[in-house]
Amino acid sequence: MQRQSGGASAAKRRLIARVALAGAVLVTATGCSNAFTRLGFPDPASAEAPTILHLWQGSWIAAFAVGAVVWGLILWSSFFHRRSRHGIEVPPQTKYNIPIEVLYTIVPTIMVGVLFYFTAKDESSLLKITSDQSTSINVVGRQWSWSFNYNYDAATGQVFSSGGPAVYDAGTPGQPPHLYLPLGEKVKFTLTSPDVIHSFWVPAFLFKLDVVPGRVNQFELTPTKQGEFIGECAELCGIDHSRMLFWVDVVPPDQYKAHLAQLQQDGKTGQLPIGCGTNAGAGEQGIPCRVGPMTGVKGQNANGGVGW
Repeated sequence: MQRQSGGASAAKRRLIARVALAGAVLVTATGCSNAFTRLGFPDPASAEAPTILHLWQGSWIAAFAVGAVVWGLILWSSFFHRRSRHGIEVPPQTKYNIPIEVLYTIVPTIMVGVLFYFTAKDESSLLKITSDQSTSINVVGRQWSWSFNYNYDAATGQVFSSGGPAVYDAGTPGQPPHLYLPLGEKVKFTLTSPDVIHSFWVPAFLFKLDVVPGRVNQFELTPTKQGEFIGECAELCGIDHSRMLFWVDVVPPDQYKAHLAQLQQDGKTGQLPIGCGTNAGAGEQGIPCRVGPMTGVKGQNANGGVGW
C-alpha cells in the first residue's frame, strides 16, 4: 500500500512538472511575438494604439488580481476548513461583521474608480483634435458599404486644401473599397452616415468609433506600420451588415499622393453625399450636422452649438 501511495505521488509530481514545463514553453513561444502580453489584441499599427493596449493590459491585471484573491479564498476555505480536519458538523457562524462588510464595499468602489479614471483619461487623449494634421478624410458609412472623401472635413464642411486634391472613392457590399493612408503622418477622420448607425473599426489600430446619422464624430490617428489591414462595421446595421468590409492600405506618403492623383485622373473629384449639412444629398438639405458628443436632449455638440 505504501509503495502504491508513493508511486501515485511520484506520478502526480511528474504530471505537475510536465504541465509547468508545457506552460513555460507556451509562454516563451508566444512571447517572441508579444502575442501573450497583448492578451488577444493584434499587433498595434498606429501611434495611438499603445494607449488602448496599456488600458487593456491594466484591466486584465486588475481582473487577475481579483481572481487570485477569490480563488485563493475558495481554496483556503475548501482545504483548511473541511469537516474532516476539525470534526465539527457546523462551524461557528459569523454575521454582522462590520469591518469585512466595509472592506468588500470600499475595495470594489476604489477599483471601479481607478478603472474609470484611466479610461476617461485615455478617452480624452484619444479623442483630442489638434491642428497639425497632414490631411483629413471623411468616412461615410452607408447601407451597406463605405465611401471615403479625401481632403474633406465634415466637421467644418470645408475642403482640406493643403492635403492635395479633393477626391473620393466608394465600395459596394460585393467589392470592399480601399482606404489609403500615408505612413507616419497624422490623419483627421470625420465620420458621418446617411441612414443608420454604423461603427468604423480597424482592428490593427485598436480603435473604433460609431458613425451616427446627423452627427459628425471625429478622431485623429497616425499609422505607424506599412501594409494592408482589414476594416469592418462593428454595429449591426441591417441585412448586409456582415458585408460592410473595407481594406486599409498604409503606404509611403509619395504613394499616397499618387493614389489621390489617380482618383483625380479617373474623374472622382469632389465629395460624395455625407448625409447631413450642406452636403447631405438629394432631399436631405434640412438635416444639420452636429459635431462631437451629444450633451443634451436637443443634440448640441460639446460647445453647445451645431456644426453648421
